[in-house]
Amino acid sequence: MSIAAVTANANAVPPATAQRVAPARAGAGAPTELTPQALVLIDKLKARDAEVRQHEQAHLAAAGGLAVSGASYTYQRGPNGIDYAVGGEVHIDTSPGRTPQETISRAHTIQAAALAPAEPSGADRAVAAQAQQLEQQARAELATAQTQQADGATSNATASADPRRQALQRAYDLAPLAAPTLNVFA
Repeated sequence: MSIAAVTANANAVPPATAQRVAPARAGAGAPTELTPQALVLIDKLKARDAEVRQHEQAHLAAAGGLAVSGASYTYQRGPNGIDYAVGGEVHIDTSPGRTPQETISRAHTIQAAALAPAEPSGADRAVAAQAQQLEQQARAELATAQTQQADGATSNATASADPRRQALQRAYDLAPLAAPTLNVFA
C-alpha cells in the first residue's frame, strides 16, 4: 500500500513574470528567451515541485521504520527543459504486527504518516482510515483475549473451591500408566 500525493494545486500563483533566459540545450545553439506564458508555467511548476517534495518528506518523517523506500516522484518537463515533480508517493508497510499491541502501535504510526502533510490527499485519508480499521480490529482481538483470560481465571477459581472438581482435575492431569494402544486385525 502506498501513501500518494497526486493532487493538483490550481490556486498556485506565480511570483513574478520577469524575462528569463532558458538554459542552452545540447545542439540548440544560442539560448532562447521564454515567453511570458512559459515563465508563468515554470513558476507554477516550481511551486508544485516544492509542494510535492515537502508533502512526501512529511510522510517519510512520520513513517519512521515503516517506510519501505524513499519517495518516488512523477515529473513534468517544463518549457525550460527541466523536470519538475508534480506528484509522488511513499510506500509504507501497512501489515499488522505480531501481537495486537504491536498492531495498535503500527496503526498509530501509519495514521500519523498518512496525515503528516499540511494538506493530506484523498489517498492519504483513505490510508489513515484503513489504519484506523486495523487498530479497531487489534483492539477487538485484545479485548477478546482479555475476556477469555478473565473467564478462565473465574472458572479456575470456582473449580478450585469445589473438592469434586479438584479430584476430577487431578485425574485428568495424571498421565496414563501405560500408553493406550489400539489393535485392529482384519
